[in-house]
Amino acid sequence: MHPRPDMCSSQGPPGLEIFQLTTAPDVPSAHVYMEAQIFTPDSQHLVLHRSAHPHGSDPKDPDHRYLLCDLDNGGALSPITQERGATAPSIDPTGEWLYYFIDNTEPAVGGRLTLRRVRLDGTQRQDVAEIGSVLPAAPGPLSRPYPLSTISSDGERVAISGFLGDGSTDDAPWGLLVFQVNTGAVELILHGPSWCNVHPQYSRSQSASHDLLIQQNHGNTCDAQGQFTRLVGGNGADIHVIADDGTNLRDLPWGRDGNEFCQGHQCWIGISERALTSTGKREPKAAELIEARAVVHVGHNGINTPGTTRNDLSRNHAQPDFYHFATCAAGKRLITDAGSKDSSGALWLGTIPGDETAAIEDWTYLCNPGSSWGKMTHIHPFLSPDGNAGFFNSDESGTLQCYMVRGWE
Repeated sequence: MHPRPDMCSSQGPPGLEIFQLTTAPDVPSAHVYMEAQIFTPDSQHLVLHRSAHPHGSDPKDPDHRYLLCDLDNGGALSPITQERGATAPSIDPTGEWLYYFIDNTEPAVGGRLTLRRVRLDGTQRQDVAEIGSVLPAAPGPLSRPYPLSTISSDGERVAISGFLGDGSTDDAPWGLLVFQVNTGAVELILHGPSWCNVHPQYSRSQSASHDLLIQQNHGNTCDAQGQFTRLVGGNGADIHVIADDGTNLRDLPWGRDGNEFCQGHQCWIGISERALTSTGKREPKAAELIEARAVVHVGHNGINTPGTTRNDLSRNHAQPDFYHFATCAAGKRLITDAGSKDSSGALWLGTIPGDETAAIEDWTYLCNPGSSWGKMTHIHPFLSPDGNAGFFNSDESGTLQCYMVRGWE
């Protein structure tokens, strides 16, 4: 990894260090989307990818690889996948296995989606499950698998979503699939046209190992091949929790009142059963970080969901303008980006209070990542499980690359 003291700022904490993890001048590299489970629990190894972008990769790109980054060995990078079509990685809770999918599907035509795993030392690569036919209750074969998967806190199930169209029907459904690691069984637990951008995230809590945080986009439209003709944000999006057998749908109190809207990123706060989202607000204009707990499903009422308590963690920041964020495994530390292509970008750090009515008090400016935000070169920061290092994307060099920041203690 290449030290980048030039990216540090006098406004940041003394002793801050920034490193560039990828350096190929002609191949873009990116961290996997910040909600993904791509770190080993000891905080020493993570997965990133080359010939990719912050929202995924082209499944047909022969140059795409997932890379294992060894922080204990100077950030050394080694390919952990070689197969074309590799997508949606998740490291299991023990840190021993990388699970990922091989996408050999085509809309309406079908094909095969394979769940594969490999030990992080590159040995014992093996297929866990495969879909090659139309699933029960689906109108057509699965295609367009989501670029993110998620693994349960007990390591027994992997979930991913995808398109279920038959090739002749507009606004065909999308669905969420749960794979049993030990048996290879696959269950379609929900489906419909509004589940097009699910962002599935298993709870990290051992006591809630069957719970999935999911996003619903009411009003989304797509053509018969699953290409979006309208991807609804704003008032169309709301966030739920569901059990991984498709039961016990619950609601979170964010957005959908005509003023506040869900921006489209949310996550669990560490191993707790608290969830956090970034909400945009039209009047007064702001982008806030709001936490809450899910309650029994009564509708799609967003902020007006009855029986809920919301907590604005960002209310003590002078200019809340937050978009993407993540917490450490314990749920005590948070990193977030701020600003956009129309304003100065920034990385901020804060401590999440245990009191679910309190706000973050110790906001700490880290640096300006220098990303142009052009062509979706989003910063997408996240933390190592121990909370001692942060990771982000930037194209400040002219090519999208992966970075690490640490030393704020």
